[in-house]
Amino acid sequence: MDNLFILLLLPVLGAIALAFVKQAKAARQLALLVSLVSLGLTIPFLSGFVPDDSIQFEQQFAWIPALGIHFHIGIDGISLPLVLLTNGLVPLIILSAFSYDYKGGFYALVLFMQAGLLLVFTALDAFAFYVGWEIALIPIYFICALWGGENRIRVNLKFFIYTFLGSLLMLIAIIYLHLQVPSGDYELTSFYQLALDSSTQRWIFWAFFLAFAIKMPIFPFHTWQPDTYTEAPTAGTMLLAGIMLKMGVYGLIRWLIPVAPLGFAAYGHLALVLCIIGVVYGSIIAFKQQDVKRLVAYSSIAHVGLIGAGIFAWNVQGVQGAMIQMVNHGISVVGLFFVLDIVTRRLGTREMSDMGGIAKAAPALAILFLVIVMGAVGLPLTNGFVGEFLLLMGIYQYGIWYSVFGGLTLILGAVYLLRMYQKVMLGDANAKTSDFADVRGTEWLVLAIIAVLVIGIGIYPKPLLHISEAAVTELIGKVSLINN
Repeated sequence: MDNLFILLLLPVLGAIALAFVKQAKAARQLALLVSLVSLGLTIPFLSGFVPDDSIQFEQQFAWIPALGIHFHIGIDGISLPLVLLTNGLVPLIILSAFSYDYKGGFYALVLFMQAGLLLVFTALDAFAFYVGWEIALIPIYFICALWGGENRIRVNLKFFIYTFLGSLLMLIAIIYLHLQVPSGDYELTSFYQLALDSSTQRWIFWAFFLAFAIKMPIFPFHTWQPDTYTEAPTAGTMLLAGIMLKMGVYGLIRWLIPVAPLGFAAYGHLALVLCIIGVVYGSIIAFKQQDVKRLVAYSSIAHVGLIGAGIFAWNVQGVQGAMIQMVNHGISVVGLFFVLDIVTRRLGTREMSDMGGIAKAAPALAILFLVIVMGAVGLPLTNGFVGEFLLLMGIYQYGIWYSVFGGLTLILGAVYLLRMYQKVMLGDANAKTSDFADVRGTEWLVLAIIAVLVIGIGIYPKPLLHISEAAVTELIGKVSLINN
């Protein structure tokens, strides 16, 4: 069954049902079942997909005809990897939450957020895109506010203000573009065809860029991220880092650069510089962290900075690297946060100074954690290597010095992540870690699946790259033709 409406509707129906489930065991079982069915429904889209530059599985109906609004969705080589990432990670995130006593309301918010994410990645109408953008924000706000740490209210307010401001600017730009369309609709293709003057495209660029840069986040719009990632419950952090930040990256490729190519020509270089600064800044701050969760939060800023730089280099290698690295980063960061959740839950602390020697008591956890760390570092034959190699190749074509500073993420990332591994897993055990319980049940299952993906994609990345290659090449050609 390759009905996109059903793919979007199922998580919504599951969320409605879960809102009335008060028993924790029944809630997590139902949530896992719905997420696995969603994953199963994704298979026909993958198997029936033709890797060219066309929109496939397209569906549309008039939503608010008087305002020119259509519910128009479809999949191409740029959106399919993110649909796979979303529906693939949600079951793992739900499984990772089995150790907590969450009731139906928590899992309802997770599935409702999944629906919003899927709408963002499949929307071909700007109004539908904006609705999905906002739908994804609401549940993660409540997940963090209701189940987060002791500073969750203050941190969440900052997160909401940042993201809402960015969304408001994007909405203004969308309404303006709609008013310029002769047919009065919000269609993506209509926006692409607008021939706006350079000064107009410049402010359109910034309106979209700020919304996407905050969500990713790109330096200096990142200040909400470390606190939010730290205070959010682990499942919420996984949703934020593993999937939600990809909304911003996807927005750059799908909406910002093709809609405002002259704005991109004027300010793309500045945006690339900000991304490179984020790579260096995030890496240095990550190295100084003693709180393991904050360390991974800052490492995410560095890795996403490199992805953004690859996009703004705007060549096939850079954008293809961004496409596969979005998937790889999502897999690796979910694995990292889950391992650290296991460790901090057992020990009652997030401080590296209170850890050490865990590998002796928990060898399975140590091995799985090492595989995930190697993928995050970008070791050859792991998933991270392929994406970072393509990203650096694309940035090198833009300018050698940008690739030199961007490449620091490989060196500095290896330093702070391997240092974290050494302090957490190796060395002498202490009173807290000497009887550390090894992974079992769903913990082992989640980490084993992630480890297999890290190695599998690293050894054979061609299927993922093949999905997006034609669509990426076509889009880059169109924008380059306009700028020339």
